[in-house]
Amino acid sequence: MECKTPLKRAKADAAKPVDGKPVLLSGGNPQIAKGFGDAPVQAYIAAMPGWKRDLGARLDALITAAIPDVSKAVKWNSPFYGREGEGWFLSFHCFTRYVKVAFFRGAALDPLPPGASKQKDVRYLDIHEHDALDEAQLTAWVKQASALPGERM
Repeated sequence: MECKTPLKRAKADAAKPVDGKPVLLSGGNPQIAKGFGDAPVQAYIAAMPGWKRDLGARLDALITAAIPDVSKAVKWNSPFYGREGEGWFLSFHCFTRYVKVAFFRGAALDPLPPGASKQKDVRYLDIHEHDALDEAQLTAWVKQASALPGERM
């Protein structure tokens, strides 16, 4: 039997869902258990706070429409999208004021997504509440990204 210190108990209690709802981590990012398939991704999206929930649903719909056989998972409290057996090409994550879309091979996309990264291949698209989402450009990036070698994580 493990004996928990008061600090360990407090951390464990803080991570428990309240009223059956997932815990929101720093920046309002939902804490969702690691899982593969559409169900954990939909649970993540349902737990996204406020305006971010509609954006998450729209991102998921655009990605799925662009790549009908896309593989999905939740890892590290973020939804991941990839090709079966070929790795992951995209993920997104909630922050306080925006949702960050990560293209793992974004440096190879044309045109480049606007956000640079410390990792040479990664590029980001930060979407704020009142930003107009360029769905045609996002769809083009998703199609390009899905054709590139994916990241194994």
